[in-house]
Amino acid sequence: MNALDGLVEELTRLPGIGRKTARRLAYYLVKRSNDGPRRLAGALERVADQVGPCGECGNLSDADPCEYCRDPRRDTATVCVVEEASDISAIERSGRFGGLYHVLGGRLSPLDGVGPDDLNVARLEERVAGGVSEVIVATNPSIEGEATAAYLRRLLETRPAVKVTRPAQGLPVGGDLEYADGVTIGEALVGRREMQ
Repeated sequence: MNALDGLVEELTRLPGIGRKTARRLAYYLVKRSNDGPRRLAGALERVADQVGPCGECGNLSDADPCEYCRDPRRDTATVCVVEEASDISAIERSGRFGGLYHVLGGRLSPLDGVGPDDLNVARLEERVAGGVSEVIVATNPSIEGEATAAYLRRLLETRPAVKVTRPAQGLPVGGDLEYADGVTIGEALVGRREMQ
């Protein structure tokens, strides 16, 4: 296998990248100059050497503790639990959350052999025991995400000082009813509130 085919092969291992897209990316990198692949390789090498999970929350960062755990302006009594570190950026874009995060590193999936011991649950229990008053379980609204949320609620409901909440689910702003699925519409109707 030549070097270009090797690059295509590695790119196809990335999620969402098929062989055709991988080949297009590989040719793009090579055509730019020899500097393009070297810069990409350097960035990948730095990530491999410097980025790892935060010891507090599990977020991927080049510092431990991560930027959120170090920030003294964040509300330490509120922790938002997410499945993956990539979910944090979506919540941060909303500009509506000022607490801390906790990354599970996945979701419960018995069919795939993923149980509670495979997730970052023990550290969450330690953090909750340290003075957290609210845990927002922001797992994805999939079957596995809902099962994970239910498991965490049962686990944490034994602590009377901790409120366990879930983000409201419903129709996205700017969405059309005809394109929404039935579960989303149902959740929107159940979670309805009085117009003001």
